[in-house]
Amino acid sequence: QIGRTKVFLRAGQMAELDARRTEVRNTAARGVQSQLRTHVAREQFLILRNASVCLQSFVRARLACKLHGFLRQQAAVLKIQKNIRRYFARRTYSQLCLSAITLQTGLRTMAARNEFNSRNQDKASIHIQSRWRRHRDNLSYIKLKRAALTYQCAWRGRVARRELRQLKMAARDTQALKVAKEKLEERVEELMSRLSLEKKLRTDLEKSKATEISKLQSALHDMEQRVEEAAAMKENESAKKAVEEALAQEREKISSLTSEIEGLKVLLVAEREENDVTKKAHANSQERNEELNRKVQDADEMIKQLNDIVKRLEETVREGEALLLTEKQQKEEASAALAESHLRDQAFAIKIEEAEKQITLLQENVERFEYSMADLQSSLTIEKQQHEASVVELAEAQGKIEELLREVGDADEKSTLLETTVQRLEERLTENDALSTTERQENEATKKLLNEVQGKNEELLKKLEDAGKNIVHYQDTTQRLEENVAAVEVSLKDERQQNDVIMKQLADAQVEIVELQRNLEGADKRNSLLQDSLQRLEEGATTTDALYLEEKHAHDQTKKVFSEAQEVNQELLRKVEEADKNIGHLLENVERLEKDAMTRESLLLKTKQSYDDTITELFEAQETNQQLTSKIEDSDNKIGLLEVSVKRLEESTSVMDSQLAIERHENSKLRSELSDARLRIDELLNEAQDNHASLAERDDMIKRSAISCIGLNQASLLTPEH
Repeated sequence: QIGRTKVFLRAGQMAELDARRTEVRNTAARGVQSQLRTHVAREQFLILRNASVCLQSFVRARLACKLHGFLRQQAAVLKIQKNIRRYFARRTYSQLCLSAITLQTGLRTMAARNEFNSRNQDKASIHIQSRWRRHRDNLSYIKLKRAALTYQCAWRGRVARRELRQLKMAARDTQALKVAKEKLEERVEELMSRLSLEKKLRTDLEKSKATEISKLQSALHDMEQRVEEAAAMKENESAKKAVEEALAQEREKISSLTSEIEGLKVLLVAEREENDVTKKAHANSQERNEELNRKVQDADEMIKQLNDIVKRLEETVREGEALLLTEKQQKEEASAALAESHLRDQAFAIKIEEAEKQITLLQENVERFEYSMADLQSSLTIEKQQHEASVVELAEAQGKIEELLREVGDADEKSTLLETTVQRLEERLTENDALSTTERQENEATKKLLNEVQGKNEELLKKLEDAGKNIVHYQDTTQRLEENVAAVEVSLKDERQQNDVIMKQLADAQVEIVELQRNLEGADKRNSLLQDSLQRLEEGATTTDALYLEEKHAHDQTKKVFSEAQEVNQELLRKVEEADKNIGHLLENVERLEKDAMTRESLLLKTKQSYDDTITELFEAQETNQQLTSKIEDSDNKIGLLEVSVKRLEESTSVMDSQLAIERHENSKLRSELSDARLRIDELLNEAQDNHASLAERDDMIKRSAISCIGLNQASLLTPEH
């Protein structure tokens, strides 16, 4: 409560204020007491320090005086001792010098005498040693010379065998390159012949287009004349109906032709893409041909170099034989050295026998690999031929499809066009026969050249085989053969996949051929309907002609009917004008359709010409497929042999996989241990942080407890009871 002049507090507030006042007084008293105690202690300390300094200075002066007297006495004693020692040392030294001089003279005379004797002995021993070393070195030189000659002969023979083996392999590689080059040349010639045939077909198609265009134009003129006659005879309702039916049928024909032309356009695009692919293949084959020519040239240069090497090797062999003759003469002179050489020869013979055993084993392995390689190569060639035949069958099937489409488009043509196409096909067949005969002649000529080259290569191989074989070469050949086997297996798998794809495409092509045959039957039915409509139109035209004659007779008979007929004619003229306008529109549509038909017919003619060829090729393809199935069975048997070698390789790979699995298991264990160690480290770090935090808290507690203890002590000092 607050009054005007006083503040009235609650009961507890006065006690709190008294306690606060006593605390303030106690702290002030403690501060005054501490200052007083420090002042008293400081004064006592200064008095003691000044007294100790005075005493120390007095004591140090007394000690310095005593030390000076002691040092003077010690210096005098040392001087006396030094002089006495110098006298005794001089006397003993002079005595020692005299005795040493006498001893040295005696010793020097004795040493000179001993040295003179040792020099004489050294001269004699050096002379004896030089004679002995000369004899020993002469013997060792003769032995080394003989051993070096034998080793050189053996090494040169080994090098000659290795070089002959390399020459053999180079000759085989050149043969393979030549065979590949000839195959590529044959492929290029086939592609060139196909290109020439396609060019001829294009020229024939252009000619047939021109003839068909002229025929269509003549047919258009005929139709125009018929339309004019129909306009003149429009009085008859039957003629109008016939014209309308003909127009409806023509429209249906045009719509069907447009749909067929669109399909033919799609086929034309596919044919163009195939032509582009063939052109690319032709370019690639030409590039391969050039590379093979380069390789053949390099191989010829290598053969020349190898021939030079063979000549040099023959010269070295002759030199070795001459050296062997000289060795024999030297062996007859030195019988003692022969015994040692016999022992060495026996050891070398044992080594050579072991090497020959290894060579025979390697030869057997190489022969087995060569047989397997020959089987693989034969199966590869068969499968390549099958692949090529299947590709040809596919192309033939596609050509047949295109020809069927062309037949569907050309169903409206007359029998005369078919006869002309048959004649042209016969001419093409004769041209193809002539080209095939020329190609056979060229192939026979190339085979003769190949046989001659093979004969030469066989002679070279016979000469090279006489030189021997080497272990290192067989190891290299085995490695190469294994690599070739792996490559051949990969190529066989690829070719099998390609053959499966081609067989599927052939089945699809046969289905398309069946569908096209159905379309042909439908087109034939349409042709029959069109012919019926044309016959009906002709009958209508004849009836209109008869009616026109009857009207002329009636016009002569009656002039009255003529006047009425004039009025009717005027009305008819109006109708004819309207019909002429309609005909003009129709003619414009017909011209547009003719242009489209011209382009489409050109495409149809191209496809039709290839269709006839594909039909014949399909039958051949079916026969070849039967042959290919039998060949594929043979290749499967050969592949069984290859699978044995593949199993061996798989076993080696399984061993490697097991090792890898073990290493991976160990790595996983290490990773798990690392992760556990990291977790433990994190836990320890967390514990350390917790410990630091607890230590900091304890330090704070200690400080607070110390402060509280000091406060309690001071308070206890101030209390009157203490």
